[in-house]
Amino acid sequence: MSQTPRVLVANRGEIALRIIRACHEEGLEAVAVYSDADRLSPHVRAADVALPIGPPPPGESYLRVDRLLEAARAGGATLVHPGYGFLAERAHFAAAVVGAGLTWVGPPASAITAMGDKTEARRRMQAAGVPIVPGLTLPITEPAAAIGAAEEIGYPVLVKAAAGGGGKGMRVVHRAADLLPALETAASEAQKAFGDASVYLERYVERPRHVEIQVLADHERTVHLGERECSVQRRHQKLVEEAPSAAVAPALRERMGAAAVAAAAAVGYRGAGTCEFLLAADGSFYFLEMNTRIQVEHPVTELVYGVDLVREQLRIAQGQPMRLPRGPLTPRGWALECRITSEDPANGFLPSTGRIEYLRLPAGPGVRWDGGFEAGNEVTLFYDSLLGKVVVWAPDRAEAINRMRRALQELVVTGVATNQAFHLRLLDDPDFQRAAIDSQFLDRRPDLLEGRPPAARIEALAVAAALAEEEARLRRRPRVAEEGGRDTAWRDAGRREGLR
Repeated sequence: MSQTPRVLVANRGEIALRIIRACHEEGLEAVAVYSDADRLSPHVRAADVALPIGPPPPGESYLRVDRLLEAARAGGATLVHPGYGFLAERAHFAAAVVGAGLTWVGPPASAITAMGDKTEARRRMQAAGVPIVPGLTLPITEPAAAIGAAEEIGYPVLVKAAAGGGGKGMRVVHRAADLLPALETAASEAQKAFGDASVYLERYVERPRHVEIQVLADHERTVHLGERECSVQRRHQKLVEEAPSAAVAPALRERMGAAAVAAAAAVGYRGAGTCEFLLAADGSFYFLEMNTRIQVEHPVTELVYGVDLVREQLRIAQGQPMRLPRGPLTPRGWALECRITSEDPANGFLPSTGRIEYLRLPAGPGVRWDGGFEAGNEVTLFYDSLLGKVVVWAPDRAEAINRMRRALQELVVTGVATNQAFHLRLLDDPDFQRAAIDSQFLDRRPDLLEGRPPAARIEALAVAAALAEEEARLRRRPRVAEEGGRDTAWRDAGRREGLR
């Protein structure tokens, strides 16, 4: 067996391929795992060793800790990288990896536990001086008591699952009469999604921007690599990300960065992580949660800071220091990321499944594609709908938007529907172009999601159509002979037509 250290990549799709490439550049070998549905996936061929772990349903493959640890043993891996999703933020998996004598590429299980429970995280952040959204720091145990708490917090309030994110177990409540039904629904949804029905209340911040700070911590220091703006969301699911944010000046970046570093230090963090904040219009910001893993949107930070975050994760896990220079880090240029999903915007963003018949990828200066599929692969309902990410870099935001438009126009996917057309509409929208966005932006702009013009444009088009029809009608009118002309019948017919 090879003497080169091996990393078990406990994931699939684009992030598995991304990690495998980082392993090879870092001088490590990669062990891939795959379900029966993924046996022909690109990440399987890219790895040095690939092992099957079960049927397509995640509960029988990618979520089976025992099978993943067995694959690590069989493949000769000494490190385990969880990627994102699946078991990436499950403390019991991190503990099991360490308990099996392997190296976990990520933060300690204790940090995952502390940040995984939203109310526990809020308590710790409050103690560390990190601003949090006003609200409860303990789960609701008596629904009736929630009514008084909501009154004290002030409506509207947000009911949130304590054990998860992604919009699940979350309800906005505008009045007391709706609170108890919302608690019941959110708790039920949280139980199904996370196996924990605990929920809590916090103030609902109107029209905030969703801004997150990337942190990186080794055994010597913790640093931040600026912000990413993730305000373009549909049902709390991010669709477009960019770095830096048009709303964040250098002074605010340093304040938010310092808060993120304090948050990481409060839980003894190691590796790459992300602190998510709500940024209000007045410049105040509030800790939302910490993602104790690599993020889907990490490439935009890599492009503006010139760092490979996954390689840094691998180095830190092996006890090596990060390669980032000491002192303040400054973003260079602008990066945009569009998530390409197998969803049909024309049909309510319903998932689209089938075989990818043809795939042409964008290329050229400043364009990056992070994908996990190729022509001939099957897109199924077993997993997330993400096909890949188009990421671009340019000297400024306007040029990045233009470059992204060009890249999306080059992308061709046939066999399954995608959200590509949505992204092109968004890029052409004047509000997006001037960065007039917030996390509720798409709630107010269903025209961008559905592909229909906004109400003002519909009205203008209706007026234009009526004028065009009137002009055409006038052109169709027969010429009426002058009074005294010889063709009286023709003249009378013309008059009758004109009166219709």
